[in-house]
Amino acid sequence: MSKQELVVLGQDGGADGCCPTLLAAPMAEDQAVELAKVFKALGDPVRLRLLSMIASREGGEICVCDLTPAFDLSQPTISHHLKLLKQAGLIASERRGTWVYYRVLPEATDRLAAVLTRPGASAGASAGSAGAGSVGVGS
Repeated sequence: MSKQELVVLGQDGGADGCCPTLLAAPMAEDQAVELAKVFKALGDPVRLRLLSMIASREGGEICVCDLTPAFDLSQPTISHHLKLLKQAGLIASERRGTWVYYRVLPEATDRLAAVLTRPGASAGASAGSAGAGSVGVGS
């Protein structure tokens, strides 16, 4: 339950860890249900772009006032997409006066990366092959 536990659980422990990769062992039903929620949140191009904009922002966080103009969507629609990303555990938010600031939760993106990494692949090799498509690493 502590943040320290989450960091350990999010690391790629291979088949012996709590979260084996997709290629190492069949996934348990409860893990598949939880992971599907995250992938469903990422399955929308607007939400994927929002996550990328948040993750790539210098300083690791961005105001909703800077996100909304990047889309041809209403503010309530952007807020809805951000809410879904937050419910999926990919981002966190903090209200500061009138505005809400968002940041990526690195343990969530690290867990996704660990699940998708081939067994035996080194972290450097998987980061190098991810290229510009990597999200949240180093933010």
